[in-house]
Amino acid sequence: MRKLIYLILLTLLLVLSIRIYLDTTTLKVNYVTVMSNKLQVNEDLNILQISDLHNLDISNQFDKVAQLTPDIIVITGDLIDRKTTDLTVINALLEQLTATFSVPVFFVSGNHEWENPLFAALKLQLEEYGVVILDNSSTVLSINNITFNLAGVADASTGNDRLTEALTGLDLTLLTILLSHSPILMDQEEKMVDLILSGHTHGGQVRLPLIGGLIAPDQGLFPEYQKDLYTLASGTVLYIDSGLGTSVLPIRLFNQSQISLIEIKAHD
Repeated sequence: MRKLIYLILLTLLLVLSIRIYLDTTTLKVNYVTVMSNKLQVNEDLNILQISDLHNLDISNQFDKVAQLTPDIIVITGDLIDRKTTDLTVINALLEQLTATFSVPVFFVSGNHEWENPLFAALKLQLEEYGVVILDNSSTVLSINNITFNLAGVADASTGNDRLTEALTGLDLTLLTILLSHSPILMDQEEKMVDLILSGHTHGGQVRLPLIGGLIAPDQGLFPEYQKDLYTLASGTVLYIDSGLGTSVLPIRLFNQSQISLIEIKAHD
């Protein structure tokens, strides 16, 4: 009987170890649909969101990214980790992105950028590849005959966000999308935006069936806002991407490494 129990425990440990390995190292594409009453029938906008890379090398899995057809690409912070000492991995990713897609690429900073002395060098590298840094700023884009606002804030969890500055002068009757690494910015909504794209939480990084994420930065144990779509009291839709990399512990469980392709289309 004891041998049987040991065998069952070893089997469970093996299965769990395999699951951890696959969830941590194997990239998937998460497909998301957001409905908007600011778009007309047959109008749609596809956004590729990359978040919380934490200097993870995904070059050998880039074929999963390359098969997508985004209209724009947004990077919502923590490309690097606070412990990153060179930008080789980031350079390879930017090279692949810009060689594969002829679409605009936008970036907002995360807490790990602000905590790493390489942040200045990273910004220069992003600019060399034509990536637009939207920290506390905005732009108006016209894509697929859709004119919309794209605003961004620097990381809120480190106190570098300036939301009013980011939204100043915008025509908020247009579809307005806000990039914010940290979803805690939602508590500071000063003006109405339609969609916030965030990261930072890693989806709890380790998730348990029926329980969900165990812990998230700035929210502690069993966080309320973990991953996927939320509709806030203001009507703003918040999407939290659980991201690619890891922090503190180099593992993911029941929470596979991912990028997101977000389709925004008109209400039926």
